[in-house]
Amino acid sequence: MANFINDVTPQNITAPVKEIKDKAKLVPVFLKSKGLVKQHIDSFDHFINVGIKKIMKANEKIVSDVDPSFYVKYLDINVGKPIITEGYQVIRYTYPHECRLRDMTYSAPITVVIEYFKSQQRVIKKDVNIGKMPIMLRSSKCTLHGQTPFELARMNECPLDPGGYFVVNGTEKVILMQEQLSKNRMIVEKDNKGAITCQITSSTSEKKTRTNIITKKGKFYMSHNSFSEDIPICIIFKAMGFESDQYIVQMIGVDDETLRKLYPCIEECRKASIFTQKSGAKLKIRKMWNSSQKKSPIDEAMELLATTILAHIPVKEFNFKTKAVYLATVIKRMIKAEKDSGLLDDRDYYGNKRLN
Repeated sequence: MANFINDVTPQNITAPVKEIKDKAKLVPVFLKSKGLVKQHIDSFDHFINVGIKKIMKANEKIVSDVDPSFYVKYLDINVGKPIITEGYQVIRYTYPHECRLRDMTYSAPITVVIEYFKSQQRVIKKDVNIGKMPIMLRSSKCTLHGQTPFELARMNECPLDPGGYFVVNGTEKVILMQEQLSKNRMIVEKDNKGAITCQITSSTSEKKTRTNIITKKGKFYMSHNSFSEDIPICIIFKAMGFESDQYIVQMIGVDDETLRKLYPCIEECRKASIFTQKSGAKLKIRKMWNSSQKKSPIDEAMELLATTILAHIPVKEFNFKTKAVYLATVIKRMIKAEKDSGLLDDRDYYGNKRLN
């Protein structure tokens, strides 16, 4: 096994493992190259450098309800290095060992660049402190990052400590991994009554919603907490601008089994007298308590379909073609899974999960 580890090079580390017995030898190689906490540190670095900026971008502007001309807008956000403030406003860098001894939190300031409107002028203010962020040891913002073993020993830190945890009020704390279903993925399965359903949990930097495609009495419906009732799938296609029944069927499939499954859906849409996008967009939507802008029911339905339903599929200028193709793919998968149970998804399969 030692020879196996020593033979690993950047060129052959990604080569496929041909023998089953050699797969057990991958564990020490992984521990040697990555370690046990590398994923924690990489995840924290991504959040600090990328994720937090996306969150700020999704909520960047706050407009006054009293005076719409007054607003506050976040232009940028940054997390600094861990510091402490002592007497006479003396600010200096701190280290994890000092925080352990003094029961302090090893944290760094969060600063933003804001823009606001004052006295008919646009004002930009930099380095505005809005709070503190606990810093993970050995991350890119940690004072231990990039230090040599000799320098770590001078800081009273063990050179063999891999990091990946926080110091909060002098106590070392670690974030445990959670096993969750993958986001933005179709999960086709059977419900308690044996009917085929598809669940899609859409997750973006702005929204996180769940859309369900269900079957009732041989027909397909879309279920979402924004709807006051389940909406027939053909009405959803009509509301997206696909008014031709032939075009809808061709997107899903033209084989005999698919046509047989879609006929009741098309007939239900015809009985409801839904033939155009305008009539299809008259969806029964629940009123949101934080809805401040007054919109017509049709505009509200179009906005809901564009931004909330299957939110991970982008819609520009109300062009729903990509989202409609995705929805057609969902219906096609459900039709195939109803005939072949081997095509159903397993929630316990790790390919459908992520460790967060």
